[in-house]
Amino acid sequence: MTEMTSRTGEDVSPVVQVGDALAGLVCDIKGLRAELQEKLHKQEERMTHFDRTTARAARPALSTEASVEVPHAKAFNAYLRSGDDDALRGLPVEGKSMSTAVNSDGGYLVDPITSDSVMSVLSSTASLRAIANVVQVEATSYDVLVDHTEAGSGWATESGAVVETGTPSIDRISIPLYELNALPKASQRLLDDSAFDVEGWLAGRIAETFARAEAAAFVSGDGNDKPMGFLSHSAVADNAWSWGNLGYVATGVDGAFDADGDAIIDLVYALGAQYRANGSFVMNSKTAGTVRKLKDNDGRHLWADGLAAGEPARLLGYPVMIAEDMPDISSGTFAIAFGDFGAGYTIAERPDLRVLRDPFSAKPHVLFYATKRVGGDVSDFAAIKLLKFAAS
Repeated sequence: MTEMTSRTGEDVSPVVQVGDALAGLVCDIKGLRAELQEKLHKQEERMTHFDRTTARAARPALSTEASVEVPHAKAFNAYLRSGDDDALRGLPVEGKSMSTAVNSDGGYLVDPITSDSVMSVLSSTASLRAIANVVQVEATSYDVLVDHTEAGSGWATESGAVVETGTPSIDRISIPLYELNALPKASQRLLDDSAFDVEGWLAGRIAETFARAEAAAFVSGDGNDKPMGFLSHSAVADNAWSWGNLGYVATGVDGAFDADGDAIIDLVYALGAQYRANGSFVMNSKTAGTVRKLKDNDGRHLWADGLAAGEPARLLGYPVMIAEDMPDISSGTFAIAFGDFGAGYTIAERPDLRVLRDPFSAKPHVLFYATKRVGGDVSDFAAIKLLKFAAS
């Protein structure tokens, strides 16, 4: 016992040394155990987060609108009804939500759902949009490069010198974009009524206004702060046609068709073969009613009904687009056009539609100033021919 309990200076009994070692070992084991438990806990947290993230990523989105467009639509609806733009400003500027930015003139971009409904109405109306080349641009104009001349060619013998041939020329046609606007209004009391579909109403009013203005401009616009209509370009007799003019075929009778309606056949074959495959007639309803009555020498109508169910009637085998802005048949008018409008006429537009809410100018009504930018012009003068109701 004396040996076990006595200590002198640095002398320690073997039993005490073993005890101290065991105590140190126990402390080390406890520390390792605590460290291991902490690491396991962190690993479990990481795995749980990974599982949730993976499940969220694997979960199919119910719809595009639910993930992106509905927040914008909700915020835009609040702006239309009350002018509250806090939600619009708070949307993240990424993906489609970039369209919530305020433009330099004020106003917000229409949410994608409303914008799509307006565009679908514009595309389905009786406008050149249905058959023309429609492009979307982010600039203030759209340039079309047209090579309308043939490269020269020649024949050569084995020993003869090669003669230099002609070089094709390329024209640049610039189509500026103009601002098209609409200004519908509604009372604040109507906007406060939650049963009133303000977005649907706004889309309908804007589409109706824009469709009428566009359709008229694409046909007869003068190019002054509006698109250049194809009928606004100068027209020359087809046998004297040159680039920069539209060629026409005369009916031979002032203000009327010729007796047998051969002028329409002449119009079709005045168009180059490379364009006829995609050719379409353009005329208004009144002219179409007159053409419907034309017959060939065998008494058959030139305008034949489709053989298959749902197939539209065709004039000489080509579709007819009814554009009410085309002129009526009268002395010297170009009441019928025929051509490949996909090649011959280009419509350029910005894809966005902006709306500015004005509750002050027409109290107690609220004005909605909607704007979009669009332009149009002839892009290939060889692709469109006109029928002139004149003797020559």
